Amino acid sequence: MADHYDVLGVDKSASIDEIKKAYRRLARELHPDVNPAPEAQERFKMVTHAYDVLSDPGQRRDYDRGPQQGFSGGAGGFGGFGDIFETFFGGGAGGGRGPKSREEQGQDALLRVEVDLAEVIFGTHRDLEVDTAILCATCEGSCCQPGTNPVTCDICHGSGQIQRAVRSLLGNVMTSSPCGTCRGYGTVIPYPCVTCQGQGRVRARRTIPIDIPAGVDTGLRLQLLGQGEVGPAGGPSGDLYLEMKVRHNEVFSRNGDDLLCTLEVHMWDALLGTTAKLVALDGEIEIELKPGTQSSEVITVKSRGVTHLRGAGRGDLKVGVQVVTPTKLDTKQKELVKQLAASHKYPAPGLGHFQQGLFAKLRDKFTNV
Repeated sequence: MADHYDVLGVDKSASIDEIKKAYRRLARELHPDVNPAPEAQERFKMVTHAYDVLSDPGQRRDYDRGPQQGFSGGAGGFGGFGDIFETFFGGGAGGGRGPKSREEQGQDALLRVEVDLAEVIFGTHRDLEVDTAILCATCEGSCCQPGTNPVTCDICHGSGQIQRAVRSLLGNVMTSSPCGTCRGYGTVIPYPCVTCQGQGRVRARRTIPIDIPAGVDTGLRLQLLGQGEVGPAGGPSGDLYLEMKVRHNEVFSRNGDDLLCTLEVHMWDALLGTTAKLVALDGEIEIELKPGTQSSEVITVKSRGVTHLRGAGRGDLKVGVQVVTPTKLDTKQKELVKQLAASHKYPAPGLGHFQQGLFAKLRDKFTNV
């Protein structure tokens, strides 16, 4: 694990102000709003974690001590009792847990994104506009007017805690509670930033470029690390979640990574066979119909479906055939059909086994093919 001081680029003797300056300098360089590179996001998290530890006097003191042996709060030690004594007796001579940091983790955000079925095949790119909290450009997260700094609270003297003597069955005991003047921060801001009202962040609309991968489906959520709201006082950003919705297509439907459609064929083309051209979502396809093609037959076109979300390759395009019988014939056409019927010996119409409807048979074949 990297040393927190090395991560921030400061000496072990660095003051709180030097640590804050180092963090702000690195945050301006590595923040996801400025540097979207994945390695920058990982380093920004390390920098933020290092600052969280070193900016807290209690955590910094424990970190500088290093791993402790014996009864120091490890497994089997008295760590749980230490919390109890801190609650009722103010943490002994140490004076409680110390001031809390103004910086907090930003909230996650959820955004719903709609895409067309055609965009799902190969993936697509979107520039999404989101209303979110970003780092205040005026104070850069310090919450103070430029040129000013927080000052030590004169009520708790920087501890963030107020100790009071309380009479109890055990006698007089000391209790600790957050300072009401500084709200437990140990410092107050006499001159808050006028741009962000002392919050260290402002609400604004920003554009996030997104590459939506191929193969997404309705209900799938994509996680974008560090693209959520910036936390109070310039704290680390939360994550942004994209919930996908694939719009309905009038011609094609989806079954997993396969695409399904129905091709209407005239009776004589089904009898004699033909080549049909189908305009698919990713271009034109030629389909060979053999002579005597029947309704509900399914023709599979390999690798013309949706690209697999995880892994290489694509699903198939499955085309169900629907033979269309003409409803109006002129006299000459009727005579030709009669001659054709007379030249074949078909059994007379009669009762037979129950047959499913066309669409039911297509559905079953789509599933089984």
